[in-house]
Amino acid sequence: MIAHIRKQLGHDAHPLVQFLKYGIVGGLATATHIVAFFLCGWFFLPCLTQDDIVIRVLGLTVPAMSESARAWNAGWCNALGFVVSNTFCYILNRLFVFRPGKHHWAVEFMLFFAVSGVSMVIGTAIQTFLITRQGLQTTLAFGANIACALLINYAMRKFVIFKG
Repeated sequence: MIAHIRKQLGHDAHPLVQFLKYGIVGGLATATHIVAFFLCGWFFLPCLTQDDIVIRVLGLTVPAMSESARAWNAGWCNALGFVVSNTFCYILNRLFVFRPGKHHWAVEFMLFFAVSGVSMVIGTAIQTFLITRQGLQTTLAFGANIACALLINYAMRKFVIFKG
């Protein structure tokens, strides 16, 4: 039984198990990103509005600000969340999901961040558009950002960065 569990946690797991592990790691990394984003948006660079879902659910109050200031701060909060969550995600993907070794670990790490960086820029652009042009709540715009990044990242990590 223990040998079976070790095999499933290793790099030689069935592709379906690998995808499930990727989903779990991605979920943990996404949760890390969300927590970092909202902590930054609450404590350091305010980017939430009083009618934002998170603010209403938690019963908090926030200062009023322009949509452009809110979008700018949300972008910086997203960048912080990106660095924290991607470092976490790289480590877990390397240990439990994908077979490392296609590249030296430093190249692998830089490629991991480069791919994630491209997806973050695209997702942040969508987030900024949804906030500034559509007046969407920060939380919903951030959700669109996350969805975009997840789709791009899986394909690039599996087929370009790691050995699959």
